[in-house]
Amino acid sequence: MAESLADETATVNYGTWLGRRILADYEGNALVFLRGQLGAGKTTLVRGLLTTLGHTGAVKSPTYTLLEPYSYNGQDAFHFDLYRVADPQELSFVGFDEIIDGPGIKLIEWPEKAETWLPNPDINITLEVPPDATAGRIVHATFN
Repeated sequence: MAESLADETATVNYGTWLGRRILADYEGNALVFLRGQLGAGKTTLVRGLLTTLGHTGAVKSPTYTLLEPYSYNGQDAFHFDLYRVADPQELSFVGFDEIIDGPGIKLIEWPEKAETWLPNPDINITLEVPPDATAGRIVHATFN
């Protein structure tokens, strides 16, 4: 399904809705791929999702750290950014296998960097920047 997101607030709100859906439909255990060019709003969407869990602070992109873990109200979330991954085998050094196989919400930006190594996602999200970037974003979501 495709939906238009007018601005940053709409992207955060979509993330909040997505977080509620993951908690209800996936019992808080889902692998989510987040696709889109740089600046498309992937981390902004994650910020909205984390508010569903009770997070109130800043959400930074894990571009340099590769992983930002969060835990609120007994729910774990793991935010990965694979943009800088040159070889999917690098993921084994951060305990990636244990996290992917374990409980919690796994949010993976730039999954195409390790797609042959990753399991199939429960949810695929693509944020598209229209040619007129001032026109907001378009989100495409597929739920398995």
